[in-house]
Amino acid sequence: MVGSTPPKAPEAPFGQMLTAMVTPMHDNGDVDYDGAARLATYLVDEQRNDGLVISGTTGESPTTSDAEKDQLLRAVLDAVGDRATIIAGVGTNDTRHSVRLAQAAERAGAHGLLTVTPYYNKPPQEGLLRHFTTIADATDLPVLLYDIPHRTGTPIASETLVRLAEHPRIVANKDAKEDLGASSWVMERTDLAYYCGTDMLNLPLLSVGAVGFVSVVGHIVGADLHDLLDAHHSGDVARALAIHRRLTPVYTGIFRTQGVITTKAVLNMFGLPGGSVRTPLADASNELQALLREDLAAAGVKGPIGLAPHQAVPASVVGVERLTEGSA
Repeated sequence: MVGSTPPKAPEAPFGQMLTAMVTPMHDNGDVDYDGAARLATYLVDEQRNDGLVISGTTGESPTTSDAEKDQLLRAVLDAVGDRATIIAGVGTNDTRHSVRLAQAAERAGAHGLLTVTPYYNKPPQEGLLRHFTTIADATDLPVLLYDIPHRTGTPIASETLVRLAEHPRIVANKDAKEDLGASSWVMERTDLAYYCGTDMLNLPLLSVGAVGFVSVVGHIVGADLHDLLDAHHSGDVARALAIHRRLTPVYTGIFRTQGVITTKAVLNMFGLPGGSVRTPLADASNELQALLREDLAAAGVKGPIGLAPHQAVPASVVGVERLTEGSA
């Protein structure tokens, strides 16, 4: 065997396995703060998440108020903040608004900030530079950039990422640009820790230097993704690939539409806190739910699907089970 010692895992400032958590809601559309605390506990204790992103896009941040974001963050911090990294999503397309959210998150006790590229107004790169550095200057918290041009309409150019990496508190990038060449170029030139933000590319981005994931499917198969990370960083490429291939139907299923819609549908199937989505989103149809069940079965994922939505899950079945076939 060539090379007896596997390479050391890269530094991951927020942990390696993170999930962008949905915001559980009651049937009337109000935020379910108790449900959020229970879901966060499940994701950390059962799905092996090192950290959670609260009030990201998957958390329906465009349709939750500042007061709701603050109360939600505090509920999650109270539940798991002593054993997981809690990152507050503070990204908007208004720099001053993002600064206020960042300062509120710092007061609440957040461990870091997620700042997405401003959407709709399509700022130039100089505007992006000023936006992100102004937010980073506003608190003492480390910042995780979020580059997702197919949603925001504007990529963070590689050259801009290199300039942003010079800021002492801009330490990482959630990369959903889906351009491995561009990601590699930036990682070669900066100390930015790269987190994959597109689940289907989790393993490919690891192979070029990413430190971990900010996942959506981590709600359902977070423990498997943690196994994938462990296998990759230990040098067991074959096992990492086997896990990646086994999870492909989950990736496909969850992204049949907006991830928050499908994720909440699966959580409801499993009797875990999810609830409805807020308009302009729409809850998963019966047809979509049937497809999701097929996707989960294809990946060997099963859980207490017979439970009614919002029904409490008995402690004996709170962990989502995985079929052993194909798993290490």
